[in-house]
Amino acid sequence: MKNKSQKNILWFKEISTKDVSLVGGKNASLGEMVANLSKKGVRVPDGFATTTAAFWYFIDKTNLKKKINEVFKDLDVNNIKNLQERGKKIRELILRAEIPKDLEKEILENYSKLSKKYGEKYTDVAVRTSATAEDSSEASFAGQYWTYLNVKGDEELIKAVKGCLTSLFTDRAIFYRAHHNFGQLNIALSVGIQKMVRSDKASAGVMFSLDTESGFRNVVLIDGSYGLGETVVQGEVTPDEFYVFKPTLNKGYPAIISKTLGKKNQKLVYDKKGGIKKVKIDKKNQEKFCLTDEEVLILAKWTCLIEKHYSEISKKWTPMDIEWAKDGNTNKLFIVQARPETVHSSKLGNFYEEYKLETKKKPILTGIAVGDKIGTGKVHLISDTSKISQFQKGEILVTKMTDPDWVPIMKIASAVIADEGSKVCHAAIVSRELGIPCIVGTIKATKILKNYQPITVDCSKGLDGKIYSGEMLFKTKKYNLKKIPKLKTKIMINIGAPDVAFKTSFLPNDGVGLAREEFIISEKIRIHPLALYYYQKIKNKKLKEEIDKITLGYKDKKQYFIDKLAEGIAIIAAAFWPKKVIVRFSDFKTNEYRGLIAGELFEPKEANPMLGWRGASRYYDKRFEPAFAMECQAIKKAREIFGLKNIVMMVPFCRTLEEGEKVIKLMEKYKISQHKDGLEVYVMCEIPSNVILIDEFLKIFDGVSIGSNDLTQLSLGMDRDNAQIVKITDERDPTIKKMISKVINFCNLKKKYCGICGQAPSDFPEFAEFLVEEGIESISLNSDTVIKTILVIAKKEKK
Repeated sequence: MKNKSQKNILWFKEISTKDVSLVGGKNASLGEMVANLSKKGVRVPDGFATTTAAFWYFIDKTNLKKKINEVFKDLDVNNIKNLQERGKKIRELILRAEIPKDLEKEILENYSKLSKKYGEKYTDVAVRTSATAEDSSEASFAGQYWTYLNVKGDEELIKAVKGCLTSLFTDRAIFYRAHHNFGQLNIALSVGIQKMVRSDKASAGVMFSLDTESGFRNVVLIDGSYGLGETVVQGEVTPDEFYVFKPTLNKGYPAIISKTLGKKNQKLVYDKKGGIKKVKIDKKNQEKFCLTDEEVLILAKWTCLIEKHYSEISKKWTPMDIEWAKDGNTNKLFIVQARPETVHSSKLGNFYEEYKLETKKKPILTGIAVGDKIGTGKVHLISDTSKISQFQKGEILVTKMTDPDWVPIMKIASAVIADEGSKVCHAAIVSRELGIPCIVGTIKATKILKNYQPITVDCSKGLDGKIYSGEMLFKTKKYNLKKIPKLKTKIMINIGAPDVAFKTSFLPNDGVGLAREEFIISEKIRIHPLALYYYQKIKNKKLKEEIDKITLGYKDKKQYFIDKLAEGIAIIAAAFWPKKVIVRFSDFKTNEYRGLIAGELFEPKEANPMLGWRGASRYYDKRFEPAFAMECQAIKKAREIFGLKNIVMMVPFCRTLEEGEKVIKLMEKYKISQHKDGLEVYVMCEIPSNVILIDEFLKIFDGVSIGSNDLTQLSLGMDRDNAQIVKITDERDPTIKKMISKVINFCNLKKKYCGICGQAPSDFPEFAEFLVEEGIESISLNSDTVIKTILVIAKKEKK
């Protein structure tokens, strides 16, 4: 009896990850799952594989090795013509060669057995290549070779097997091997013949046991679309996207913390003539998710099982890249491939960069610096949002001032420059979140800078932002995060955009000191909450059409607001779980609410919105209470449905004790009661009344977070958005320091939480030192100043 290494055919149940040298990474992985994970409920379609013994038998019998080596004698993969000519010659050699008759017979006999297992004379199979060096945690050859779908019948199967063998020498595969130092004939090929899943009648896609952008490991990311999975794998459609939070999923919570409807306009289905074809997806199905919530959770649980199993095999964390398919005949889910993820699993992620520019040149313009980075690029002047489509990736945005509508182009800008604003205006806050350099308050940037002028934006020198003519070279310094000192003072992070939460969580931190709802509402929801609540009463048809376009898939527009706000909050809370995440209820001013879609229908015009209808005064107002109720429902969903009990709530701009009591009662009315399931409720300390009556406010709330921006503005009469008066004084003023000292000391006396989430400790190292001296419990910083401030505080604590 032949041993494994001598056999030409092995069924999946006979192989495991130990057999990569025999059947390649892809087939070895399928065997591993069939043998060990199917008993845990993970369904994998059955099949078999030709082995490397069969491959070498084919090569030897046809004398191909000598011929291939002859062609490769003068291979130059950096010469495209040379590469193409040699690739074509070798493929022609293989296609002309005949598979040995005894090997062909063996393949067809096993195909017959597989067909009988599924009750068919000729069952439909997927025929895929599996190379001995692919799908390892060190290298991925995914996409290098050919796959054949809906293969039926003996003749078609042999053609597909031949095609797979030929694909070992596609131009891209030859190039890939050369650049990864693999010998061209040091890799053998196995061919997997696997029963097809009729996902052409349902859906399919890919999933990962981490976030693919940041490497954050506590989520499962699932992408899917209708039809066969190749449209998703090859990026031919924008798929539906789901994030599931692993820690609370494993505790039994239905933790789908994010759902995004994709633009699924086409799919791959079976062609009656054999093979596959593309067809259009009707509008009704485009507007529906391709998976139910129950199916998403099943796939996420399978992903966790697969990751755990492969991590145990490799004796280290092994994130997984998995392909799934749903059978439209049976409505059952299947895993059709699984391989180690190769991008983030090999990264250490223990470093942080600092930027430095050395020059004797004089800047052509100055302003208030935001962040500490340096950016270069060509100027693009944009005067209003009607022209933002002209903006190109990598350009530097120059404008008078931004608002939430500008965020899409800010995300692709290399830097942002604005005439107006301060270090806490919209342009500044969003630029910090996106990690791009920004200079505001320049007064005349739009007049001095010219379109397509190359410039350098330097924010590396504190608040003194400088703009230089020309694109200049700069240096970066890396910090080893493992060597960052531990502090007695808690360092938390200010965050608003869920998009950057996973990445930001890698910084040294003790949680989130301020999670702003405003970013989620303005960037993700975009519609005034009352327009969604009173949707049926809106008479403007064009406005309703605009709302319908954004809220696709939602008949109940209120639920759209609740779901999207809950998801945005949940992403942030999940990123920092199980650490405390302090979520501030909405704190838009009337002018900002008016900027939302349909906002003008529900918002008055105020002469001074900063001091107007904002914060707590909105929540209990009968005009706005329905919107606050939806906020409460979103919080309830994030905490109770997703299981994110690390969420703590905070009430902004609470002018009086009576307002505080009213908000607490309203929260109870809408089923997110203070102290229920450990829910703490803090208040922003940002109004002089909060300081003067701190003892009384602490009888209502569980702690405070000092908002030094508004506290400075209201105590010193400083318009924080006025660049003309910014030099008069700031948070370091003795008045503000005395007020903050009183609050910290009283909170410590009463053993209540006290933190600060204002801008001051990020901008002024000496202010951070002052807070430490006063004994503040936590300092919440913008992500770009965390490392720098930790190093400052560490020196202070040592003294």
